[in-house]
Amino acid sequence: MKDHPVLVIGAGMGGLAAAIDLARAGCQVTVVDKAATPGGKMRQLHPDGGAGIDAGPTVFTMRWVFESLFADAGANLSDYVTLGSAGVLARHGWTNGSRLDLFARMDQSIAAIGDFAGKAEAEGYRAFCERSQAMYAVLRDSFISAQRPGLFDMAPRVGLAGLPALLATAPHRTLWAELGRYFTDPRLRQLFGRYATYTGSSPFAAPATLMLIAHVEKDGVWFVEGGMINVALGMEALARSLGVTFRYGEGVTAILQAGGRASGVQLASGESLAADSIVFNGDISALRGGLISGTRAVGPQPVALARRSLSAVTWCVTGRTRGFPLSHHSVFFSDTYEDEFRQVFGRQSVCEQPTVYVCAQDRHDDRQPPGETERLLLLVNAPAVGDRGSFDPVRLEEVRRRAWSVLERCGLTVEAADEAMVATTPDDFERLFPASGGALYGRANHGLMGSFQRPGPESGLDGLYLAGGGVHPGPGIPMATLSGRLAAMRLLSRTQGVHTGWRLPQSAL
Repeated sequence: MKDHPVLVIGAGMGGLAAAIDLARAGCQVTVVDKAATPGGKMRQLHPDGGAGIDAGPTVFTMRWVFESLFADAGANLSDYVTLGSAGVLARHGWTNGSRLDLFARMDQSIAAIGDFAGKAEAEGYRAFCERSQAMYAVLRDSFISAQRPGLFDMAPRVGLAGLPALLATAPHRTLWAELGRYFTDPRLRQLFGRYATYTGSSPFAAPATLMLIAHVEKDGVWFVEGGMINVALGMEALARSLGVTFRYGEGVTAILQAGGRASGVQLASGESLAADSIVFNGDISALRGGLISGTRAVGPQPVALARRSLSAVTWCVTGRTRGFPLSHHSVFFSDTYEDEFRQVFGRQSVCEQPTVYVCAQDRHDDRQPPGETERLLLLVNAPAVGDRGSFDPVRLEEVRRRAWSVLERCGLTVEAADEAMVATTPDDFERLFPASGGALYGRANHGLMGSFQRPGPESGLDGLYLAGGGVHPGPGIPMATLSGRLAAMRLLSRTQGVHTGWRLPQSAL
């Protein structure tokens, strides 16, 4: 199949996974990306010229996704990426001084919740975990690994016996409402409601099916030695070993067509590259939105402002901390949780008291920072209005002041010089990922049909396939990786009548 050249636009997780599967199937694969390195949103910044700080995704879960990708290519993930298992999944703090850790071991989390909020809440957590595991079991084959399933396509997949379990995923109820069945303590509803933000959504509008994230985390969270960027670098190294060519610093301005199908791309330099098939691993709104020439009638409609997922304001910081004892992942909750999402999604603004996520990248369970300063990523939710130029320096400083105020009220002080702090706003995310508006997760997963509104790998133009966090099965590092595998599978079955042999591994079941 070396006579079947494939171009992959974008070296994010979906593009890298597609390139690996296509190359091992014998295709001649070239990956083109305007950035200088692989990873897409998985990137690092160096605010003080020192060690890199992860400025994108910071949580590594669903390890089996990557193990199966490497194993199918005849390689071992551990030869490319060094992982360490987290004992503490996350530490959570509130402005009243209360604090709660969740652990990899369920019995430890149950005991911690019992001490934190009482026996009834601990038993509620046990039942919540059992429900999340059941949700994951019914959705892993019928939704996660399926080619863009519709709501009514799932019933035949689970069979008559599986219908009660499918209905129990409660897509018609919001996550926030369903959490009320298990927790009366508002702090616990805040904590577990945060799972909606993993898909860039509001817990007050997202479906209860997102409870399955609890099982994903309980199944394992890992540290990536050297930072998350090493996952992308490991995938790139595997792809190169299979013969994939990478061309960085090469932006695509047009998708070329011949005979009613995709036939290549034109680069910003004016050079044209021919291909029999193309995998597009960019924001899907860039296609029909006209950002790339030749695609005005291709792909789904651009995601409207009202339907965009969360964006964020982030700060990569090299500084000192005192007070609150940070874990690798820490979350600081304010007193106005519902107002946060009302402001972001309703008024396109950051609320007065935002929830603040902090990734302390030099802390792994009991491991402390090696020196007086440490590397931090701080994040608050923000509206995806980056295409409106809404974050000038004055507004950015106001949001920083609000975030630091919440941290102080929760007991954490962060001290850093201006030159040791680099901020990224929705405006910046729009520049990095054009046509997104700064949305980090594509479309918000709101309402009964929210999970089914993401496109599958078919673009509507023969020879052009879609991958990435804006495509089924959704955002996040493992899901975006699965989208690339699904795109490669569809491309090979359509063009060569070849099946890659990939299926959801037993380790995921």
